[in-house]
Amino acid sequence: MGELLKGHLAAVTGAGSGIGQAIAQGFAEEGAKVIILDVNSENAAATAEAIKSNGGAAASVAVDVTDRAACKHTAQQVTNEHGQLSILVNNAGINRRTPLTGETAQVERDWDDIIDVNIKGMFNITHAFVEPLRATKGRIINIGSIQSFVHVRWPNSAAYTTSKHGVMGLTKSFAAELGPDGVRVNAIGPGLVETPLNEETRRNNPDMVAMVMGHTPLGRAAKPADIVGPAVFLASDMSAYVTGGIIMVDGGFRSV
Repeated sequence: MGELLKGHLAAVTGAGSGIGQAIAQGFAEEGAKVIILDVNSENAAATAEAIKSNGGAAASVAVDVTDRAACKHTAQQVTNEHGQLSILVNNAGINRRTPLTGETAQVERDWDDIIDVNIKGMFNITHAFVEPLRATKGRIINIGSIQSFVHVRWPNSAAYTTSKHGVMGLTKSFAAELGPDGVRVNAIGPGLVETPLNEETRRNNPDMVAMVMGHTPLGRAAKPADIVGPAVFLASDMSAYVTGGIIMVDGGFRSV
């Protein structure tokens, strides 16, 4: 166990699996108490139990980040039961690759769902926790993407690309507004990460995976564990003068 985050209370959304789970586990290993937030209560509880089994401190709360009232209730519950939050990781997100020229009802439904989770959800949970974060001079970490900057050359990504561009807009605006309160806000931009969220897409689209790997100097997809180090850095005092920025964790994708 390390001590880079000792004394911190951190909440990670979408921490029942994938990147969020890895970040939560990494924070616990550096001494933080971690609140696992996920729409799937069973996955959230399992992640919390795994952390506790490894000697860390964790609790879980099931919450749908698209439900503004539920986010406010969750923030109050966490404060009442565990104290004031000092680290928030906005990781919850979804992706569906529906072409703009597809069936109208499906296109519109997927657009609304992606924006609701990836953008409105990020706003909802951040707004719900903003007062404890101001009180603790906390840190907010938003999970963006290479698609926060580029539309990767595979089809059917308009909603996801738009949402991840929006993540950078929120990161910069939150950083500017909350900086005078001592709150730092940054983002992480992963490339292709092997997670349960995209397992089926990777399996069914080998040409897409090959295209991304061909554009990635390190020549491999990331694992969720690859995102942990940058997240710990942004959550810790090592990044005390870093705000409004993004750390790309893309194997060099944006460099070529």
